[in-house]
Amino acid sequence: MPQLPVVSGREARRAFERAGWTFDRQRGSHMILTKTGAPVNLSVPDHKELDRGLLRGLIRDAGMEIDEFVALLR
Repeated sequence: MPQLPVVSGREARRAFERAGWTFDRQRGSHMILTKTGAPVNLSVPDHKELDRGLLRGLIRDAGMEIDEFVALLR
């Protein structure tokens, strides 16, 4: 399993959008991403650096594996 890189909230948002998630709205510093058929919404903070634990949880909520997410960052 590859190690999670340090990414910003906007970089994470772009990677999730490549995976089919769409930007729905932003309230304060949190970007809300939705996906048709997904039982959850993703709330991605618009911060310069995301904590690795938070990022790992977002990836899990999105139903993805870490290596899939890392591949979408490129």
